[in-house]
Amino acid sequence: MASQLQIQGDESVLLRVTHSNMKSFSPEIRFSLQMSVEAVKDKLWKKCGTSVNSMSLELYDETGAKVSVLSDNARPLGFYSPLDGYCLHVIDLDPASVTSGGWLEDTSLVEKYSISEEAYEKLGGTFRKFKETLPPKQPPGQESKISDNNNREDLCANIKIGDRCEVEPGERRGTVKFVGQAETLAPGFWVGVQFDEPVGKHDGMVKGRRYFDCPPLHGAMVRPDKVKIGDYPEKDPFEDEEI
Repeated sequence: MASQLQIQGDESVLLRVTHSNMKSFSPEIRFSLQMSVEAVKDKLWKKCGTSVNSMSLELYDETGAKVSVLSDNARPLGFYSPLDGYCLHVIDLDPASVTSGGWLEDTSLVEKYSISEEAYEKLGGTFRKFKETLPPKQPPGQESKISDNNNREDLCANIKIGDRCEVEPGERRGTVKFVGQAETLAPGFWVGVQFDEPVGKHDGMVKGRRYFDCPPLHGAMVRPDKVKIGDYPEKDPFEDEEI
C-alpha cells in the first residue's frame, strides 16, 4: 500500500547518491518516483560513468540501514518507497570499469606525458617558438621613458636658438641659447635659456660642461614642454607701477 502511494501523481524524491569505487562522489539528485529503475540507472550512468548493465542499486535510510535492493529494472522507483534524505548506493560490478582503481579521483595515478628538451626544440608551433618571434621586452618603465623622450624631441623641432620665449613656472622671459640632449643631465631633450633678468641658476655651465654663455644667474636648462615660443619682448620693470 505504501508503495502504491509513493507513485501517485508527479512526485519526486531527493536522494544522496554514493558509489562503490568513488569515495568523493556524493551528490544529491532528485528523481521522479515514476521513473523505472532502468531509467534511474541511465541517469546515474551520465553522472558517475558506471554503465547500466554493470550497475547494482541499493537503498539505505537516514540511519544507514539497508531498505532494499533495486533488483527489478522494470519497476518504478516509487515501488521501493524511497524518502527524501535516503541514500542510493551505486555498486559497479565491472572490474574493468573506468571508475575502478581511483583514476577518476586521484590524478596522481594518471601517467603524465613528458618530452625531452631535444625533442621539444625540434617541434614547430610551440609556445617557446612563438616567444622567440616577439620583439625584446623593454625593462619596466623604459617604454614610457622612450615615448616621453620622443615627445620632447617633437617639441624641440619648433624651438630654435635665438627664439624669444617664456618659461614656466613664473612667466620668465628670455632667449633660447641651446636645444638638444645634455650629457651631464638626465636623458632626453633640453632647452637652454638666457633669461632677461637674474632668475636663473647659472651662466650656461652645468656640472662642469658649458652649453652656452650668459651672465651669472641668467641661465637655465629646462624641458621643452615648459617653453613657449613667441613674441615675448623684455618686460618693462616699471609697467606695473602706478602713474
